Amino acid sequence: MKDLVKKNILDLVPSATLAINEKSKELVKSGKKIYHFGFGQSPFPVPEKIVLTLKENAKKKAYLPMQGLPELRAAIAKHLNNLTNNNFSKDDILVTPGSKEAMYVMHVAFKGEVILPTSSWVSYAPQATIANNKVHWINTSRENNWFPTSEELEKKIKSIGNKNILLILNSPNNPSGAVCKNFKEIAEVAKKYKILIHSDEIYGQLSFCNKYESISSFYPEGTIISSSISKWCGAGGWRLGFIAVPKNLRNFLSRMKAVGSETFSSVSSPIQYAAIEAYSGDYTDYIIKTRNILKSVGNYVYNNLKSNNILINPPQGGFYLMPEFVNSKFKSSIDLCDSILNETGVALLPGSAFGFDKTKMLTRLSYTDFDGDEFLKNTSSYELPGNDIIEKYAPNVVEGTNKLSEWSKNL
Repeated sequence: MKDLVKKNILDLVPSATLAINEKSKELVKSGKKIYHFGFGQSPFPVPEKIVLTLKENAKKKAYLPMQGLPELRAAIAKHLNNLTNNNFSKDDILVTPGSKEAMYVMHVAFKGEVILPTSSWVSYAPQATIANNKVHWINTSRENNWFPTSEELEKKIKSIGNKNILLILNSPNNPSGAVCKNFKEIAEVAKKYKILIHSDEIYGQLSFCNKYESISSFYPEGTIISSSISKWCGAGGWRLGFIAVPKNLRNFLSRMKAVGSETFSSVSSPIQYAAIEAYSGDYTDYIIKTRNILKSVGNYVYNNLKSNNILINPPQGGFYLMPEFVNSKFKSSIDLCDSILNETGVALLPGSAFGFDKTKMLTRLSYTDFDGDEFLKNTSSYELPGNDIIEKYAPNVVEGTNKLSEWSKNL
């Protein structure tokens, strides 16, 4: 029988985040204590009013419009405009089963080449590969907060030549936990060369500077925004996201809708109705408290890991840190993470999954291994929780951090 697999699919492997989760489960079954620092998932409960709205609409079973409920799209547009000062309408929004699917239909519809900075989320490059779009990497540095400079971007654009180009940015960033500080300069280069930007703003409301920042503020006509209720609302498993496309790219949106109509048809009806409440209700109190918890826990991990053996930048948003282990003992970051997992029970993801050279001993650490419901119930003010509270309500994070710190001393 002839080869059944397309050439551009042959090199694809399961997502690193899913792979580490499965391996961790196997070790737990064998009786090993695992510190789940690999899988990036919000630890907090979905706000109760949103859950109640889901329950109230659980009997709704009819297919909804492929683009999404008009009321939901209107709520998303208003919510996004309040955050970014854009002028999206409900017609500019496509509701999808998670933002991951939103990105996928974008890649399938897009004809051109893709620029990704290291560090980039694990699925950006594979999705581009599936869509047969060539990926170009820009190497970044700790000194530049793991984002490309405008000079680096311009140099990369010139090397690609006169083609359609899509630059993907994610701030706050997965895996580094960093926030982009040079949106304006990047936007100026993007405008100059008329390239498209996809701004993944899934962690936007979890920025520790308490300010929502979007590159669309500097380049609205060329920026496509995606997000979801997965991170700020704690509803990753509900699978509801969206993509917002500027009015001058309506034709591109129509092609994305065509792809969506042939793949997911429409998003779950009850969840769409619940999402109207998520995007139209006032959840400021919830967001402030969860953000403060994440900021405090992140700083705890940072302060207890940084050393001569572990290089690390402080957390700026989301729930990730990117430790770099200073050593010559391992051949790859995969070998490093395997050794750490087997010897300490701490599950990390290798930097090679995020675009870095495998010989760079970079890892992604997600500091969410705690009971977010219990922690949230015992956070009664807008003050940042102290170490005593963290030690009480995030004991796995504390213990795992200590094990990782002790392990690094032997490098």
